[in-house]
Amino acid sequence: MPPRSRTLLLPSLLLALVAWAPIARAADITLLVDAAQAPEHIFHARLGIPVAPGPLVLYYPKWIQGEHVPSGPLLNLTGLSFSAGGKPLAWRRDPLDPYTFHLEVPAGVTAVEAALDYVSPSGAEPGARPGPSATERLAVIDWHDFLLYPSGAPTDQLGYAATLRLPAGWKYGTALPVAREQGQTIEFKPTPLTTLVDSPVLVGAEMRTVDLATATATAGAGAQVPHLLHMAGDSAAALALPAETEAALRRLVVEASALFGSRHYRAYHFLLALSDRLRHGGLEHHESSDNRIAERGLIDEELRKIRAGLLPHEFVHSWNGKYRRPLGLVAPDFQKPLETDLLWVYEGLTTYLGQVLTARSGLYQPEQYREALALDAALMDHRAGRAWRPLVDTAVGLQAQFNAPAEWESWRRSVDYYTESNLIWLEADVLLRQMSRGQRSLGDFARRFFDGESGPPAVKPYTREDLVSALAAVQPYDWRGFFVSRVDTVQPRAPLGGITGAGWRLVYTDKMNEFMKARDKASKTLDASFSLGVRVREDGVLLDVIPGLPAARAGVAPGMKLIAVNGRRWTPERLRDALKASHDTTTSIELLLENGDFFRTARVDYHGGERYPHLERDAARPDLLTPIISPLMPAARR
Repeated sequence: MPPRSRTLLLPSLLLALVAWAPIARAADITLLVDAAQAPEHIFHARLGIPVAPGPLVLYYPKWIQGEHVPSGPLLNLTGLSFSAGGKPLAWRRDPLDPYTFHLEVPAGVTAVEAALDYVSPSGAEPGARPGPSATERLAVIDWHDFLLYPSGAPTDQLGYAATLRLPAGWKYGTALPVAREQGQTIEFKPTPLTTLVDSPVLVGAEMRTVDLATATATAGAGAQVPHLLHMAGDSAAALALPAETEAALRRLVVEASALFGSRHYRAYHFLLALSDRLRHGGLEHHESSDNRIAERGLIDEELRKIRAGLLPHEFVHSWNGKYRRPLGLVAPDFQKPLETDLLWVYEGLTTYLGQVLTARSGLYQPEQYREALALDAALMDHRAGRAWRPLVDTAVGLQAQFNAPAEWESWRRSVDYYTESNLIWLEADVLLRQMSRGQRSLGDFARRFFDGESGPPAVKPYTREDLVSALAAVQPYDWRGFFVSRVDTVQPRAPLGGITGAGWRLVYTDKMNEFMKARDKASKTLDASFSLGVRVREDGVLLDVIPGLPAARAGVAPGMKLIAVNGRRWTPERLRDALKASHDTTTSIELLLENGDFFRTARVDYHGGERYPHLERDAARPDLLTPIISPLMPAARR
């Protein structure tokens, strides 16, 4: 570590050790969030802040754990005012940091009241950040949206007593301990601010909770640990959890326990919002996860397939990301910038283990796992930006690419530390199995690296050196060099050694990849990345064009609009027909394109037909992929 980093190490470790510990405080900050108007996309908040006379500095949270960027939605903070003893107080925003507010507390004042509104986006622009947090029938309460906190103390040492008021008839689910309920008002037990912000609340008019506990999901002296799935949907029909999915989620709890050996939460709550009006995806928390999928995401087979790995991924984060966390991502408050260079572990290892658990639990069938892996491998192998940008830079440069458009994604590279690191960690698993002749695997590393006594949440930071040492303790090898060559070095091809070492090979055929088909249907796009090198939206707009492939060589570029294919108006079917016919003709595929106020014709010299990625068995090598995704726990014990 460079000298400056070493000087920061001790304070960061001390902060990590006190995280989640009981705190002594004279008075809690009170927070009331009134969500009664959530369907109207506005929330009202009131805070009571104990103070002393003199200057007062208050922060609006800026760096949100799990998002890794300064994404605090400041533009949605409105109606801000302060008062003391019923009299208004003047305030000013810091000229160098808009997330910081300054006040002068008069003599004799012991408490300041702050009032603010949070206006949620309506969802008119689905891709925009911050996304909507509420619909007519449900909402996700992220506490950091609605609060301020004083400077001068770590967030672990700031106590908050939070109260939430719900719309009439709405219910809720959360990991946050409840003190009491009265009608539509829920009063939560006082908690450190770190814990509060790490504990979102899912609320809705249509809600259902499923207990996922099983006899084998135990910890400590055999005490059963609660695992609850809270679902809120924009319709009652959306909550019809298929029996096979429910059974697989129960197995997920068991398989995760078998993989890690210990757990670092008192109970775990999967929060699942089902709506077409929310930005879809997930965010990890220590004792819960905020998951958002399409309204029919459980009951439509294709949509369920696309998001099958979401809950396993966020669940794994309770171990990797929340309990074990890169040292640069351990911060005393929500204003300190985060260091994201190890996201290829934080997110990449989580992606790998999450996908493995998705298969072991039955949320994926083996063939589906292989199809998803083949798609990841093909996407990374066709990233044109590999020519100039190493994988680690996609993590370090996250802030610069946050919310980047789809245009030029292949040349720019995106958040590839998810997908490409999945391939790297597969290769590490395969190497462990090969070198130990099947006696050790990445599961042994997981039980060592995420060890510790089961119990309440804790934070245990790590460095890259800690990671290398833990792997070497499982199996001696040049793990430092392994990661340098794959993570830190520009590589023209994707790291496919895990696939080939596991006895499989990446191939392309004219049969549609199962996950590409489902994704194209859900996103209303056509992906011809592995043939022409284009991805097209249903209105003809070219979302991306891969440099060096046939379409780009013919002058096609992202942002242009496809008007016609071989003289006929563009449709997805006609473009696919042209690809199929390309095998049997020497003529080019003719594309009529709109480029702003101009039109051009591109003649694409391509004759390879449709090309979609799959994994094909290599009989010359042992099959290691099948044991990797096979359940650890026999079916009879689940």
